[in-house]
This record gives sequence, structure tokens and C-alpha cells, in this order.
Amino acid sequence: MKPHPTSSLIVATYNWPEALAAVLSSVRAQVELPTELVIADDGSKEPTRRLIEDAARDFPCPVVHVWHPDDGFKLAQIRNKAVSRARGAYVIQIDGDMLLHPAFVRDHLDAAAPGHFMGGSRALLSPEASRAVLAGGPLPGPLGRGVRNRFNALHLAPLGRALAPIVPARDPMRVRGGNMAFWREDFIAVNGYDEAFVGWGREDTDLVLRLQRHGLRRRWFKLRGVAYHLHHREASRDALGRNDGILEAALASGRRRCDAGIDQWLCAS
Repeated sequence: MKPHPTSSLIVATYNWPEALAAVLSSVRAQVELPTELVIADDGSKEPTRRLIEDAARDFPCPVVHVWHPDDGFKLAQIRNKAVSRARGAYVIQIDGDMLLHPAFVRDHLDAAAPGHFMGGSRALLSPEASRAVLAGGPLPGPLGRGVRNRFNALHLAPLGRALAPIVPARDPMRVRGGNMAFWREDFIAVNGYDEAFVGWGREDTDLVLRLQRHGLRRRWFKLRGVAYHLHHREASRDALGRNDGILEAALASGRRRCDAGIDQWLCAS
């Protein structure tokens, strides 16, 4: 098996320390740790800062906390800032409500290949199952109560590796940033996330569009990289119309790079 690249696991979070604590526990349990953990914090309050500070004291890999003041939903910007501070050659990106199978990081690193990016899936937990996990209970597994998208909870890594070269990936535009991986140099080449996207929606679709125009392909990534999504109230969709307009303009422009991207943070990192 090829040696694995250095890696940065980036976790996006905002004012839900209970979920972040559960995510960090699932990172601790990884059979292969990332080179570093980078927490992309979109303006959380003091309880999140204390949680991260306490966890970092004995975490099994270095922890970097990247924070900016709360100025609305600026996920694109805080992820750019996090990647600018990351030092791994390969970036694995999750949301702060995604609980990881113990082989999650190893699966992503096994699948890493030049010229490709990865888009993983998620199994959805019901409100009841989410409460049970947050109270300290175990992940229910693919056949457990309260699990939706059960196929996405199946972990059969040898079969997933065998099928990846022959099964076509689904529409790359369906990739979501909550379970995604890419080479840091590819992300920088397209200037990362477009920070014109403020509020929920479409910033990850725009990134994938530009990665494809840069010549990258998505590889099929089922039966590996398993993650469970905690149930929560949906974020406001008030900005979706505006963000759809930005995405439509990006589709029409043919651009590979965005204007307001990661380059403005690289000099400061």
C-alpha cells in the first residue's frame, strides 16, 4: 500500500460545543490519526473555545483553532482561513456535526490520488438517535435504530477499494463540504472557496465546479469514509436566492479561480 500523505482534518463549527465534543471523541478513536486537526470556528462563543482548549491539552495530534468574530454565516471564509493555516498536503474536511467511523481518516488517505478530489456521503441520525449519541451512547451502526441512508453507513473498505476504479462517481456537483477531501495545492490553485457566498448554500458546489475546470475528477467513494450526521434544526435558507445567483454567474463565466478566496489569507498564515 502506498505511503499516506501528511493530512489536515478540518472541522467546521459554530456554537454547538456538545456536538463538537462528540466529533472530537470520534477523531480520538481513529485507527489512523490525521497529522493535525484544524478547527474552523465561524465565531463561536466562550464554551466552544474552552472545549477546544481543554481537548488540545491531551489530544493525540496537534490541534489548531482558527476563529474569527461572528459576522453572520461565513463558512466559506472560515474554511479558507483554516486551509491557509493547515500544513498537511491532503485536506479532509467535515462539518462539526459529523461523527466519524474509526477508519474515516484512513479511508480518505487510502483513496487520495493525484488529479482527484473525493466527495463522501453521510448517514443521517434521527433526533432520538442523535440525543442518545450526544448523551454518550455509541454510534448505532448501519442496522441500528434511528439511522437513515443506511447504505451510507456500511463500511466495507476492501470492496469499496475494488469497486472505485470501475464504478462511475455520481454527479460531482452533488459533493458537499461536510465530507470532502482534496489536495491543498489544488485548493489553492482555484483560490479556495469564493467568499462572496455568505449564508447557507452553494459555496461547495462552486468550489467543485472550479476544481473540475482545473482538470480534477471525482472518484467513487462508497463503503468507505463513513460519517453520521447529527440531527439539528436547518440553517436559514434566506441567502439561498442570492447565492444561487452567484453560482449561475460562475457557471456562465467559465472561471477556474474566484476573486475573493484563500489568497488573501495565505500571506498572513
